[in-house]
Amino acid sequence: MDLSPSPPAPDFVEARNRMVDGQIRPNRVYDRRILAAMRDLPRERFVPPELAARAYTDEDVPLGDGRVLTEPLVIARLLQSAAPVPGERGLVIGAGTGYGAALLAACGVDVTALEEDPRLLAIARAALAACAPGVRLVEGRLAAGRAEGAPWDLIIIEGAVPAVPPEIAAQLRPQSGRLATVLLSAGRTGQAIVAELTPAGLTSRPLFDCATPALPQLAANLGFTF
Repeated sequence: MDLSPSPPAPDFVEARNRMVDGQIRPNRVYDRRILAAMRDLPRERFVPPELAARAYTDEDVPLGDGRVLTEPLVIARLLQSAAPVPGERGLVIGAGTGYGAALLAACGVDVTALEEDPRLLAIARAALAACAPGVRLVEGRLAAGRAEGAPWDLIIIEGAVPAVPPEIAAQLRPQSGRLATVLLSAGRTGQAIVAELTPAGLTSRPLFDCATPALPQLAANLGFTF
């Protein structure tokens, strides 16, 4: 019989504080709502149990089938750049296990989270029920967005896309609405952007470079292969 002591259980509270103080605050994330939410939300609840120890690393956590839990700094900067206002209505496309949607809800936004993968939906249901019960989790095709409820003040696409599908862009509130995501270039690098719907169409400004993996459901919909 093995009598050696078991390894100590991870201190996730300490891990959250290290994440915020070591990864997030030093890298131009100033929104106090986002910082506070990242200290409070148990990120380990948004991954399968066997991946809990990886939840606070400064990288994307692979969830299978090309999906990931987005790197903490990338989702924090995306949400900050979208400038969420309390009371606005937001749609998170490719919500995955729900962490980004929970962060956005902590900023006072009325959040609908859209996901189509049954495995991720199961994790999201449990995590959001415990941590962000106000988030509405809905099942549906990511490439179609969510016309029900449009126009949206905020749309967050979690995962990189070669382009924003026109069907999704049309669901953004004209003039004041913002859409944040990561665009893939021909060189397969990513650039985070925030965009607005103007009379001339969707206009965007670049934010920062990142290596966020493609969101397969939207990349395939646009004929982009890897």
